[in-house]
Amino acid sequence: METSLELGNMTRVQEFVLLGLSTRLGIRDALFVIFLSLYLLTLLENTLIIYLICSHSELHKPMYFFLGNLSCLEMCYVSVTMPTLLVGLWTGPCHVPFTGCMTQLFFFISLICTECTLLASMAYDRYVAICRPLHYPLLMRPQVCLGLALSSWLGGLLVSVIKTACIASLSYCGPNVLNHFFCDVSPLLNLSCTHVALTELVDFISAIVILWGSLLVAMASYVAIGRTVLGMPSAAARHKAFSTCVSHLVVVGIFYSATIFIYARPSRIEAMDLNKVLSVIYTVVTPMCNPIIYCLRNREVQSAFRRTMHWS
Repeated sequence: METSLELGNMTRVQEFVLLGLSTRLGIRDALFVIFLSLYLLTLLENTLIIYLICSHSELHKPMYFFLGNLSCLEMCYVSVTMPTLLVGLWTGPCHVPFTGCMTQLFFFISLICTECTLLASMAYDRYVAICRPLHYPLLMRPQVCLGLALSSWLGGLLVSVIKTACIASLSYCGPNVLNHFFCDVSPLLNLSCTHVALTELVDFISAIVILWGSLLVAMASYVAIGRTVLGMPSAAARHKAFSTCVSHLVVVGIFYSATIFIYARPSRIEAMDLNKVLSVIYTVVTPMCNPIIYCLRNREVQSAFRRTMHWS
């Protein structure tokens, strides 16, 4: 009797139920239309950026190489989380198999870590372009750019393998309801029925290394850029440099603020409604805004777009 009871208590959860953004039917219908439109717009924007960069030789520069990588990442990133969000809004709570949930978690962690390091690489690229322009062809030669991009993608995969393996190895005995719209770290840790101290430590250390490490690189780059720009004798040159960097800083600030608040904490998060709102910011809003801020306001990209559309 005791043996069967112990086996029953250790039965693993076979699926998770995602409650989604809202359980109110009237709100769900409106949110479905809004988020589906945002999803399609994000895919269109980033596909356009990749096409323009690949098809116009004047955009074959380090900055646009990183922007092309970022656009590719954003399309993958939003496609990992958006399907379960849309299904939850269309049908109600979304049932996801255990393996499907862990697969979604794996790709999500990999892509968010890759984005952190890519943003840091882009900040470094701007630092070299503005602060060390004479050395730019050497410091940002194709081999260096390719190395930075590959290390970003492979580093994200490595971190994700470790974190996902730790979370998947935990026991989930029930309940199986996640108050979220995708399989995220904190909601899963909240459902575990085993000790999660080691997993939380791994999560915290990886957040320190990836999030804080890449943020420090980005901050150091922009501080150096600011000092250089302030020393420029030409007001026009200062305005041009600042207009570029301020827009980049807005994206970096929003993305890192939301992710650090959620992931750079060594304990499980209980305020799941706030967690969902912040998750929408960096899984939906930033992938949609990044192409506009980084590329579509750029004169070279605008010129390439006009030529593609035969407007000039």
